Amino acid sequence: MKRAVPAALVFLLGGLLLLRPEAVSGAVRSGLTLCFQTVIPSLFPFFVVVSLLLQLGLADCLQGLCAPFMGPLFRLRGICALPLITGLLGGYPSGAKTAADLYRQGQLTRREAELLLGFCDNCGPAFLLSYVGAGVLGSSRAGIWLFLIHTASALTAGMLLCRLQPDRGPALLRSNLPAKPVKLPEALTASVTGAITSTLHICGFVVLFQALTSLVPEQLPGAALGALEMVAGAAALEPGPVGFVAGAAIVGWGGLSVHCQAMAVTAGLSFRWHWVGKAAQAALSAAMAAGLLALWGGYPFF
Repeated sequence: MKRAVPAALVFLLGGLLLLRPEAVSGAVRSGLTLCFQTVIPSLFPFFVVVSLLLQLGLADCLQGLCAPFMGPLFRLRGICALPLITGLLGGYPSGAKTAADLYRQGQLTRREAELLLGFCDNCGPAFLLSYVGAGVLGSSRAGIWLFLIHTASALTAGMLLCRLQPDRGPALLRSNLPAKPVKLPEALTASVTGAITSTLHICGFVVLFQALTSLVPEQLPGAALGALEMVAGAAALEPGPVGFVAGAAIVGWGGLSVHCQAMAVTAGLSFRWHWVGKAAQAALSAAMAAGLLALWGGYPFF
């Protein structure tokens, strides 16, 4: 029975793909265009730079700089700030990849890395400001507020998760795992190779989920579509208070496509805190967006 259900779903999906070949082909072309125009230019160089910083051992400086707020807020060491920062600046799934890379290098414990997956995998400002804000909602100010809400919800979700994590003893805070810096030529080669692999994994899921969304009925609300694929869900939003709140929830959740992208670059780590964190972030984002509109007494972005 355990194998029959997945097999039936795969056959059903295959049948749907055969019934709508033109729609699927157009969606695949759209996904490839999105990869070439947005995903690769934004993520590939970012992955190379962050990987270089990690392999050269430059991330160690964050231990002292970020410890004063990472400890009280999240009960984590200062170096744990790097996945959070890269996630908020680089977008999905930069934060998750950074956490996994730090874990593989021995600079994070497994508990730290898995906990970070719950709140370090976030949407970047470029997508929120230019695409969702200016492009979909018709206001760059709406995009700015969405990014502020997204950041606040990620930090809040992180503080909540860090207090739900069992066995949060002082040993975790005192752990000081050794980093192993490598020489620049070796670091550059490894960084480029790793960035290519990660970017190809991400592009594969972008194209796949673009094809899957072409099979979804057009009448499906944007918020429901966003649960599957973030870009398609955001594109279906309408300017106004409903679109603003739904957009906050969609980017907070990220969509199954984003979750699969994160899984591809974090193989070996448990995703239990990731699911909890993203669900909490979606709820917090929607609540914060609705509260902000209530304080304003309307939708001020027209």
